[in-house]
Amino acid sequence: MFSFGPYFIAEYYAVLEMVSAAVAIFILISSIDDLFVDAWYWTREAHRALVIKRRYTPLTPEQLRERDEQPLAIMIPAWLEYDVIAPMLENMVSVLDYRQYAIFVGTYINDAATIAEVERMKRRYKQLVRVEVPHDGPTCKADCLNWVVQAVFLHEQQHDIQFAGVILHDSEDVLHPLELKFFNYLLPQIDLIQLPVTSLERDWYELIAGVYMDEFAEWHAKDLVVRESMTSVVPSAGVGTCFSRRALLALIATSNNQPFNTDSLTEDYDIGIRLSRMGMKAIMARFPVQFQVRRKTWFGYGRVKEVTLMMPLCVREYFPDTFRASYRQKARWTLGIGLQGWSQIGWAGSFAHRYLLLRDRKGILTSLVAILAYILLAQFILFQAAAGAGWWTNQYPSIFATEQWLGTIIWLNVIAYSLRVAQRIYFVTRLFGWAHGVMSVPRLVVGNLVNFMATARAWKIFLSHYIFGTRIVWDKTMHDFPNAEALVRDRHRLGEILIAWQAVDEQAVQSALDEQTERAMPLGRILVSRGLLNEETLAEAIAFQEDLPRIHLDAESVRSNVGLLPADLCLREHLLPVRAGNDTPIVVAVAGPISADVLKKLRSILGYEPEQRIARESEITAGLLLLQDQTGSLQVHAVPPLGDILLERGLVGAGVLASALETYRPDQHGRIGDFLVKEGVVTRDAIHEAVRVQQGLLLEDV
Repeated sequence: MFSFGPYFIAEYYAVLEMVSAAVAIFILISSIDDLFVDAWYWTREAHRALVIKRRYTPLTPEQLRERDEQPLAIMIPAWLEYDVIAPMLENMVSVLDYRQYAIFVGTYINDAATIAEVERMKRRYKQLVRVEVPHDGPTCKADCLNWVVQAVFLHEQQHDIQFAGVILHDSEDVLHPLELKFFNYLLPQIDLIQLPVTSLERDWYELIAGVYMDEFAEWHAKDLVVRESMTSVVPSAGVGTCFSRRALLALIATSNNQPFNTDSLTEDYDIGIRLSRMGMKAIMARFPVQFQVRRKTWFGYGRVKEVTLMMPLCVREYFPDTFRASYRQKARWTLGIGLQGWSQIGWAGSFAHRYLLLRDRKGILTSLVAILAYILLAQFILFQAAAGAGWWTNQYPSIFATEQWLGTIIWLNVIAYSLRVAQRIYFVTRLFGWAHGVMSVPRLVVGNLVNFMATARAWKIFLSHYIFGTRIVWDKTMHDFPNAEALVRDRHRLGEILIAWQAVDEQAVQSALDEQTERAMPLGRILVSRGLLNEETLAEAIAFQEDLPRIHLDAESVRSNVGLLPADLCLREHLLPVRAGNDTPIVVAVAGPISADVLKKLRSILGYEPEQRIARESEITAGLLLLQDQTGSLQVHAVPPLGDILLERGLVGAGVLASALETYRPDQHGRIGDFLVKEGVVTRDAIHEAVRVQQGLLLEDV
C-alpha cells in the first residue's frame, strides 16, 4: 500500500491543479466585472474634471445656510442601545446647524435600559420623541422603523406641521453640522438623498475595524457613484438617508402602511430599489466639507496632529472591531442583499440594473471561492517546498504547462489583483493617510476571512429558514460611540445650548442677556423666573455645558450629611455636601460650577478637591432650609434664594452682597435678612419686599 503513496500524491496534485484552473477562471470573470466598474468610474471622473466642473459653479455652505428651513424628522431605531444612545443624541443636538427638526427614537417595551436613557434625554430636548414599539423585541429593524414612521405622521397631525423629509440614522452615527442644511437645500426636488458612510479612524493595528475603513472608503466613493451613474438607482445605506415626504407617502400607499419591508434584513437596500421602480429621483450626494480629525502619525509612534480634511459630507461611525461581531453583522448584509434580495426583488429592470443586481449577489459565491483560493495557494507552496527539499518528485505533467492559456489567465488575475490593491490604497490613503493605505493591503486578506464567515452564516440562516421555517430576527450588533477625546466636542455657551435644545427661542435668550447686563443675575435664573424655562432643563443644560454629572437630592441625603462642611460655607456658596457611603469621598451638589477660590477653600478643608454634581436650584435652596430645621422634609419648590431676589429687583449690588456673604456665619448672625440689614447692605423694607416676593412665588408653586 505504501508504494502507491507517491502516485496518490501525484493524483491529488493533479486534482489541485484542475480545481485551481476552475477557480482562476471564476476569479477572472469576477475581476472583469470589477475592472468594468473601475473603467466606468475613472472615465466619469475624467469627463467631470474636463467638462462638467468647468461649466458649473460648485455649491457652497453659504448657499445652504441661506435657504429657509423646512421641518425635518430624524428616525433612530433602538434595540439594546442603552450604552450609546445618550451620547449620540447629545452630540447630534450640539453639532447640528439647524432649528426646525424633531428626533424620533423607536424603543421596545422589553428594553427598559434603552427606554430610561431616551427618557432622560427627552427631559433635555424638546425636539425628542420616544416611540414605543408595542411588542417585545427584537423583531427586525424594518418593524421598528414602521412604528416610528407612524409616529412621525401622527406628530404632524398633533402639531399641525408637515415634514419635508425624514432622515434615517442609527444610534452610533456621528453627524456633520451641515447635514440637515444640505438635505433642506435638496428637498423636495429629490426623493432619496444618500450621504456617503465612512468609518471613524482606528489605530493601524485594529485589523478587523480597519476593514470597514477600507471597504467604505472605496464602496461609497466609487461603487455607489457608478451605480447611480449607470441606473439612477441608489440603495439606501441605512444611515444618512433622507426620504422626501412624497416618497414615504408613496411607500405607505403601496404597502398597507408598512413602508419598510419586514421580510428583509436589509430594508434600506430594498427600499431604494422600490422607490426607483416608482420613478422617484435618487442621488448619491457628494458635497465637499471640512472635517477636523486627530491623527496619530507613523503608525502611532509619531506625534498626534490636528488634520483638516476636505472630504464629502458623510456619516461617520465606529464599526465592529472583533471577528465575531464583524462577520455576524456582515452576514445580515449578505443575507438581505444576496439571498433575500434574490428571492424578493428578483431580476426586474433594465439590463444595467440587472447587471448591478448580479454584482451585488455574486458575493454569496466569491467570498467562498476567495478562501478556497487561499487554501489552494497554501498547498501549492507546501508542494513546492517539498519539491525543493527533494521530498516530492513524482508529478504528472502540469496542465498549466500543457495548457498555456491557463497561465495567461493566472497572469491576468495577477494584473487585475494589482489594480485592485492599487485602487484600495488610493481611496484609503485619500481619507485616512498613507499609513492606513499601506495597512489596507494585509487587511484585504482579513476582509476575505470575515466575508467568508459572513457568507457561510448567511447561507446557514437562509437555508434553515427556507427548509425548516426558522424565524429570521434582528441580529444585534453592539455599538461604540466616540468619547469626548475622540470627538472634539464644542461646549457652547448656555444660551446656545438651550436654543439648540429648543428649550427657548433666540429672542428669549437675547432678551434675558439684555437684562443680565443690567442686573447681576445668571442667564438661566432669568429665564426660569420669567416662566420660559423649567429648572430641570436648566440643570441638564448646565451639566452638559460643564461636562458634570447630575445629582438629585432628597431629605435623607441632606440630613445624613450634616456637618461634612461648615454650614456658613454651604449657605454662602449655595452648595450641599453629599457622601454615598462611609468610605466614599465627599461630592458637592451645586446649581452651577463653583469658582477656583471656593475649590481652594474646599481643598483646604477636605484635603482634596471634591467632585461637583449639578442639582436643581430649588433642591439646593430646599436642602439649605432643611439644614436649619432637620425635622422637616425636603420641600422642593422653584423659588429663588433671598439673595437672588434682592439682586433681581435691584435692591442690592452683586459685589456688595458677595462681600457681605463672605463674613456671614449663620450660627453667629442668625437669619441672613437680619444680618444684611445690620451690616447696612440693604434696608429693612428691601428685606420685607424680597420675602413677600419669595412667599408669593412659593404659594404659586404650591
